[in-house]
Amino acid sequence: MSDVRTHAAEIHEQFSDHIDASVDDIAERLRVLVDEYKVPMEEARRSVESHYLDEAGLSRDDLGGGGNDTVQVEDIDTPERWVDLTAKVVELWEPRSDAVGQVGLLGDPTGTIKFTAWAKSDLPALEEGAVYRLGNVVTDEYQGRYSVKLNRTTTIEQLEEDLEVGDNTDTVEGALVDIQSGSGLIKRCPEEGCTRVLQNGRCSEHGDVDGEFDLRIKAVLDDGTAVHEVIFDEAATTELTGITLEDAKQQAMDALDTEIVAEDIRAQILGRYYRVTGPTLGRYVLVDEAEELGEPTDAESTLIRARSM
Repeated sequence: MSDVRTHAAEIHEQFSDHIDASVDDIAERLRVLVDEYKVPMEEARRSVESHYLDEAGLSRDDLGGGGNDTVQVEDIDTPERWVDLTAKVVELWEPRSDAVGQVGLLGDPTGTIKFTAWAKSDLPALEEGAVYRLGNVVTDEYQGRYSVKLNRTTTIEQLEEDLEVGDNTDTVEGALVDIQSGSGLIKRCPEEGCTRVLQNGRCSEHGDVDGEFDLRIKAVLDDGTAVHEVIFDEAATTELTGITLEDAKQQAMDALDTEIVAEDIRAQILGRYYRVTGPTLGRYVLVDEAEELGEPTDAESTLIRARSM
């Protein structure tokens, strides 16, 4: 079965009780996006799922995953994936919104991950220190940090056992040799539970929206033998550069160009050496702490020196 056909069959299984569409219909939608518009398969699948969600008047929380993979925390590196997870509740936090029933940190031997349980899902409360088998949770991503969402279809089974929780914090250092696209002043989708970065004012799931400003840096550190992709969130970006979100918005307004912020950041940090510490999720180190090492230098000569180590 082709990749398109496989994805179409899986989507059909999800929506078979809600819409009148055959596997062939779904496969054709995917084929047009992938073959004619050169959309990556995962993005094409999300687009087709969003179409059928709109058609059926459903939200993603209304669908069950069906045949989920059982994963560990370190395996979670893709958003919008239905998975089963056995984890310990490491810490519970005070929700900042009435829409959130519980929020906190789950952990297993491979690391920790944030979880959110929506109030409207009416789920049993998790207890700090307890271990649970969680079925049908949905993965999510924000600024490179992956999380899981508990929804109305999530099953919760408390286990009479303890679970060792691993530490997924890393420290890397090297020359900062690249500032990647999507750095500086960006806009995110304002829809509840969605944090996707907008492309030309459009969210891949919710279409044209009025985005909310955010500030980040996606950078590459080169230690001479390997490169490390790192992400600075708003707080870490401000700590590193002194540029606040309000500063960035004012810069962009004055210049009538949001790219001015990324250019300012690039001028400040490109070619410098840093040691950064934070959790590694997927291919990114998410920076909690950063320390500059040595004196700034030309970015090209820095890269040559790093490669000669």
